[in-house]
Amino acid sequence: MFEERMIRKTHHMTGPGQTSSCCQHLKPSASLAGAASVIIGHPLDTVKVFGFFKGMSFPLASIAVYNSVVFGVFSNTQRFLSQHHCREPEASQSRTLSDLLLASMVAGVVSVGLGAPVDLIKIRLQMQTQPFREANLALKPRAVALGKQPVYQGPVHCIATIVRTEGLAGMYRGVGAMLLRDVPGYCLYFIPYVFLNDWITPEACTGPNPCAVWLAGGMAGAISWGTATPMDVVKSRLQADGVYLNKYKGVLDCISQSYQKEGLKVFFRGITVNAVRGFPMSAAMFLGYELSLQAIRGDHTVTNP
Repeated sequence: MFEERMIRKTHHMTGPGQTSSCCQHLKPSASLAGAASVIIGHPLDTVKVFGFFKGMSFPLASIAVYNSVVFGVFSNTQRFLSQHHCREPEASQSRTLSDLLLASMVAGVVSVGLGAPVDLIKIRLQMQTQPFREANLALKPRAVALGKQPVYQGPVHCIATIVRTEGLAGMYRGVGAMLLRDVPGYCLYFIPYVFLNDWITPEACTGPNPCAVWLAGGMAGAISWGTATPMDVVKSRLQADGVYLNKYKGVLDCISQSYQKEGLKVFFRGITVNAVRGFPMSAAMFLGYELSLQAIRGDHTVTNP
């Protein structure tokens, strides 16, 4: 019985038998959900800097594409694997878990390809709103110290400056740390959501239950972001590096220097903020996604009987 419920409820994220229209449904629903999560979570994401919504325009503008692709990759990969196994006589819980694991890992890899430049721009724009302490950058920002204008005048100028000074590869600074953060991070994002949502949703419900989706999504986000904090610290330091000086040679060098200067506790700096931020962001993300997808499918059913 449990296995049947798991298969049925993991399928409802993409819609069994709706392969041709799946991507059309996923794009607007994931876009709306992503925008909601950015607006809710961004103030907590920038709580360490001056100006809660600094640097929000770029992630908000790109979140439609990002979430459409990430949710689409996860859902379609999971559905492909499920359809591949449907020829077999029985689907086990372990097989369902392995499908979710593989789909989450693929989504994590794809998310890095799309999200690394977005994250880099956000970090660069956020970091120039406050003077960094010596422990973080070993020197005050030039703009603050000399009273001049910030290095970057906006997202477009930031992109142009990075490409000009660091090359196209500079847009993917910190990609190694981001892979180490996002691949396991998405596994601890989608899998807990599916299992918690299945556990909380009443047996009689055939569609998404808003309370269950909200709670399961929030808990999954808190788990994912809390456990991702160590590599998020490393990723952020690597992406902030290179504006005023180059401190780190790579992921291992960043970990080594950070540990030697600040101890093990540095890798858990901001874990509370990350977990607290992860709950409302992910709750809004999954709730917006599930409800908008349900509404779109309902409209599709009416207009195209």
